[in-house]
Amino acid sequence: MTPDTPRTPDTSLTSDTPAPAGPPGPDRPLSRKTLLRAAVAAGAAAPLLATGGAALARAAARPADGRTLPPTPYCDDGDDPTPDQMEGPYFKPNSPRRTSLVTSGTPGTPLTVSGRVLGRNCVPLPAVLLDFWQADHAGAYDMAGYAFRGHQFTDAAGAFTLRTVVPGLYPGRTRHLHVKAQAPGEPVLTTQLYFPGEPRNATDALFDPALLMDVREAGGGRDARFEFVLDVDGGPGPTDPPGGSWAAGRSYAAGDRVTYGGRDYRCLQGHTAAAGWEPPNVPALWRPGA
Repeated sequence: MTPDTPRTPDTSLTSDTPAPAGPPGPDRPLSRKTLLRAAVAAGAAAPLLATGGAALARAAARPADGRTLPPTPYCDDGDDPTPDQMEGPYFKPNSPRRTSLVTSGTPGTPLTVSGRVLGRNCVPLPAVLLDFWQADHAGAYDMAGYAFRGHQFTDAAGAFTLRTVVPGLYPGRTRHLHVKAQAPGEPVLTTQLYFPGEPRNATDALFDPALLMDVREAGGGRDARFEFVLDVDGGPGPTDPPGGSWAAGRSYAAGDRVTYGGRDYRCLQGHTAAAGWEPPNVPALWRPGA
């Protein structure tokens, strides 16, 4: 399988290149990503990659005045927006809308990724489109169908949750998830998320420590968190993702809107729609006219 590593690094693909500037001062506080890069450049990459953590990198990068910085990723100190990365050759448009990419029989280590999407002023962004795709546990992408592909929208608090498995390895790449994030009416951010403690992080030309998830072991699986910071101003905006016609087999989350029989309905609790569960028939799941 051909790795999705560019032949020639293209620095235009990232918005995370530090600009030349003078030393930090009262008007230029050290940002989280600046400190993280300083730690990696100073040799903190080894403990980061060997023992698995953004927190270790932050500890190595802690300034001399003893300030304590919260674990990455975190919108706290005027950081740059989440850096972009290349799309790679395995993206497919028109993924199904769903928050789970697995069933009870899907092989692999269970992984739950959750977090929020924030504006650059740290205000949560509702109704942001998040489109995820990844390799399966063996490192293969499904190009014939839509296995391990799906999109969803953040809720009113800017939160999201994705259930999947830990992606496998394939030549040239470390473990990673792909994602596109788009606030309503705003440009698309295309990026990748990485796992701490992966040996191949050190040899992957695309790996960026600013895109490490906070990953913990959880009952035979893993829980991961990440906060996206989009280059938009957070504030009042649409609280509902785009609606559509109700369809059996589709996964719905609380707050989703659909139309059925010419009427509008709002989902009251998350579920996968099935024949016989049409909105007029299940008031426990759907509220009309909302």
